[in-house]
Amino acid sequence: MARRAIIFHGTGAHPGVAWYPWLAARLTARGYTVEVPSYPAVNVEPIAGFLPKVLQAHTFDEQTVLVGHSGGAALLLALLEHVTVDQAILVAGYCTPPNDSDEPVLQPAYDWDAIRRNVRDVCFINSRLDPYGCDEHQGRAMFERLGGTQIVRDDGHFGDYNQVYDEFPLVDKLIS
Repeated sequence: MARRAIIFHGTGAHPGVAWYPWLAARLTARGYTVEVPSYPAVNVEPIAGFLPKVLQAHTFDEQTVLVGHSGGAALLLALLEHVTVDQAILVAGYCTPPNDSDEPVLQPAYDWDAIRRNVRDVCFINSRLDPYGCDEHQGRAMFERLGGTQIVRDDGHFGDYNQVYDEFPLVDKLIS
């Protein structure tokens, strides 16, 4: 059975930007079945209505690797309350509002115990220089609740409209 990876883009993004196509190609070459779905409603539609659509659209199992960037990383927290996976990598993720913007992807609270039970390995990659507040403090808040690995860089938002980030070798290396 082939291992599966699902890469969730961030708010206002799409599957063809930043490092998503590069990572998908790397994982495909390694034998993964890779999905990079387009979700224009991520962080637009309230999570209570959006989450069931995402759960229904994908298959998740103990061999699945989830990668989420920004709003897509916040989405992973809600997903992980309901599905069991091997690994989750949250890039520029957050669990509380990182700035003054509306964040409909966030839940009012999380079942941290369920999330911890449902993922074998979790990694948080955040930047001290994140312009949106998805910074090392957000990563630390999730790490303190879930354990795993926290990596702190000085690397902006790891891809943005004004930050070219076509490759992300660190994420590729972290995926077992």
